[in-house]
Amino acid sequence: MSGIAPNSAGTPSLTSAMKETMVPDAERRRALLGSAVGSTIEWYDYFLYGTMASIIFAKQFFPSTDPLVSNLLALATFALAFVIRPLGGVIFAHIGDRVGRKKTLAITLTMMGMSTVLMGLLPNYDQIGVWAPILLSLLRLMQGLALGGEWGGGVLLAVEYSPRHRRGFYGAVPQTGAVLGLALGNIITSLLSNSISDADFQSWGWRIPFVGSIVLVLIGMWIRNAVGETPSFKRILATRTETRIPLKETLQDHWRAVLIAIGAKVVETSTFFLYATFTISYMIGHGFQRSDILNIVLVCALIAFPFMLYFGHLSDKIGRKKVFLWGTVAFIVWIGPYFWLLNQKSILLASVAVGVGLSVIWTTYGSMIGTLLAEAFPPSIRYTGMSLGYQIGAALVGGPMPLIATALVAYFGGSYVPVVFFMIACALVSLVAVALVKDRSGLPLDD
Repeated sequence: MSGIAPNSAGTPSLTSAMKETMVPDAERRRALLGSAVGSTIEWYDYFLYGTMASIIFAKQFFPSTDPLVSNLLALATFALAFVIRPLGGVIFAHIGDRVGRKKTLAITLTMMGMSTVLMGLLPNYDQIGVWAPILLSLLRLMQGLALGGEWGGGVLLAVEYSPRHRRGFYGAVPQTGAVLGLALGNIITSLLSNSISDADFQSWGWRIPFVGSIVLVLIGMWIRNAVGETPSFKRILATRTETRIPLKETLQDHWRAVLIAIGAKVVETSTFFLYATFTISYMIGHGFQRSDILNIVLVCALIAFPFMLYFGHLSDKIGRKKVFLWGTVAFIVWIGPYFWLLNQKSILLASVAVGVGLSVIWTTYGSMIGTLLAEAFPPSIRYTGMSLGYQIGAALVGGPMPLIATALVAYFGGSYVPVVFFMIACALVSLVAVALVKDRSGLPLDD
């Protein structure tokens, strides 16, 4: 029988290729839209904190006689969410591998929205004293838990609905949520900065992007509600192959894949927060205006969107591994010139620096890391395995990166050279990790 393969019992069963064709194109498109919109909203909420860390939170929630101390404390709370993200990944991935991707994503989106809105309503240090930084830190922890579970589910919503020959492109779509969320936050912040006085922005204007995120969350919930459970998880339920304790099986049987996932994540997360967070505070310290910096990051994030889709598509043609490794090598070459251009204190040269770094180089590996990790694990523990590797990598390097870089610059008298060596070390870790990956581009996802 053409197109039919025998199962373990000797009776005919559908091949993976036939299973793919059974998913209607309209259903794939809904899943892709739900993945992209939800991911954008989650990252908008998450990055908004990073944008405001140096601009608002350092002064209003961590006041000190030394501005550097205030800035370091604010960046430490930014990193705090990364520490808790692996726990969120484990908790929600367990639910996702046992109960389903869709239900888990509803929980994480709601949780992220609530914590972000409450940040916008939180009194500052002058109003409630030490409770201000404590409550802000607790809400940041909630954001970390939510994103820890959201990322894996959002990627799987796209990847597990994708046709085999377009898996890289589909997996790149939820990854664009990072740059679109960053851009959305910067658009709103820039509009506020340009439309009201600095005093009003410092007093109440900064709260608007946080409180207003409730509208985005409701839109995201409405779109995702129209998407069904993924084909991969439906097959798990139909064959009763769900794993009772996904974390246990992951650590017992797939620990090598988890370690490789952690290593692959290092360059992606460290470089993204170099461009999206550390660069903002670094440029402010070198005399750039806040509005100019936000506009540069905004434009570069928008330019990154088509590049991510392109590199996702390219990985379907030549393989995930090649694109990832070439992008990592390009970053090692670019990081020195990047800081040199920033230090020229020119808007044009700074735009070139961030544009090449964020819009082009980062998108090579940033576009496909979700697909690369999803392909490394079987469906019954896929949510757990990829979330664990991704979130541990983010916790080890991504969150602390702005804090580490700021401390290095301060310790070495303003020199950026130690930061360059730190970033090269991060890239080398990922080069080794991805070199060990078996490229599964074009192969069946679940077989």
